[in-house]
Amino acid sequence: MHLSRQAEPLYRELAAVLRDELQRIPPGEYLPAEVQLAARFAVNRHTLRRAVDELVLEGRLLRQQGKGTRVLAMPLIYPMQAGSAFTASLSALGHKVEAQLLGRLVRPASQDDLGYLQLPEGMQLLELTTLRLIEGQPVSLIRHAFSLAHAPLLADYQGGSLRQYLIQRDLPLTRTFSLIGARLPSREEATRLLMPRHAPLLSVLTLSRDLAGQPVELSFSTSRADRFQYQLAL
Repeated sequence: MHLSRQAEPLYRELAAVLRDELQRIPPGEYLPAEVQLAARFAVNRHTLRRAVDELVLEGRLLRQQGKGTRVLAMPLIYPMQAGSAFTASLSALGHKVEAQLLGRLVRPASQDDLGYLQLPEGMQLLELTTLRLIEGQPVSLIRHAFSLAHAPLLADYQGGSLRQYLIQRDLPLTRTFSLIGARLPSREEATRLLMPRHAPLLSVLTLSRDLAGQPVELSFSTSRADRFQYQLAL
């Protein structure tokens, strides 16, 4: 297949062709090797690489060292509402959602933690770290912080929807405050989320309360900005 020689840079024309073809390739599949693609389009590898770079920056492709270039799904939209839960909301839209427990630890509460959770000085928190995957692809890391008073209730949690786990134990929570920002990922976050270090993360700090209005959970989520979007109901 040969590309036309237009006024537009050749690599951008090639990126447009590849962008269209990606719609017919299942997420998770790998592109053919660069040398094969360059031969197919009758371009040099430098031009091919620049075209692929465009799609990597758009979040449509992911380069994995030693494996190749992987096709990513388009960004998912999460409807963020007071009572919405990550797993339940996206499962209802037909997505396969997993929540893996990566670890739990007890740590000192910061001044911000104490203020949000309305705890006295010197308190410690139980922090659970979960990794959320959609269709087998990692999209979010979440740190859930609770006062140690809730540690016995959370002792049996081993993964899955944390909100559903708490509902089953008569502790339904409602989101009452969220602060959304953006930043670059740490090395660990980039590794966990299979993303380049130069790509942005969406960060969300969320405070959730029980039915009596008492603050219970302070969560800190970091999500791939190219894979995940938040929809706010105003």
